[in-house]
Amino acid sequence: MDIIFLGGLQIETIIGIYDWERETKQTVILDIEMAYDIQKAAETDDIQHTLDYKAVSKRIIAFVGASSFFLVERLTVEVADIIINEFKVPWVKVTLNKKGAIRGASDVGIIVERGRK
Repeated sequence: MDIIFLGGLQIETIIGIYDWERETKQTVILDIEMAYDIQKAAETDDIQHTLDYKAVSKRIIAFVGASSFFLVERLTVEVADIIINEFKVPWVKVTLNKKGAIRGASDVGIIVERGRK
């Protein structure tokens, strides 16, 4: 299976459990890997035969930007579910980075992998 990816997708959102986090948007950074068979697209050179990563990114930016979850776990799983269900990919890996969430750590976050059931 081939992998189509989005790397370093930065989105402003409300995320966190503390009062100040509920009032101030923070940046989360998403890296997304999506399994997809690109063979027909490679043969035809036609976008209708591949996963439109622009459409995926627009959907995820809109969703995350409008969300206000408490936990990065919930947000990351919701993003994975959208990609699996709406874009019909057989497998997705979503890495969410909430830079600066822990003093002394440059990166902190979660990695979720999901496959179609």
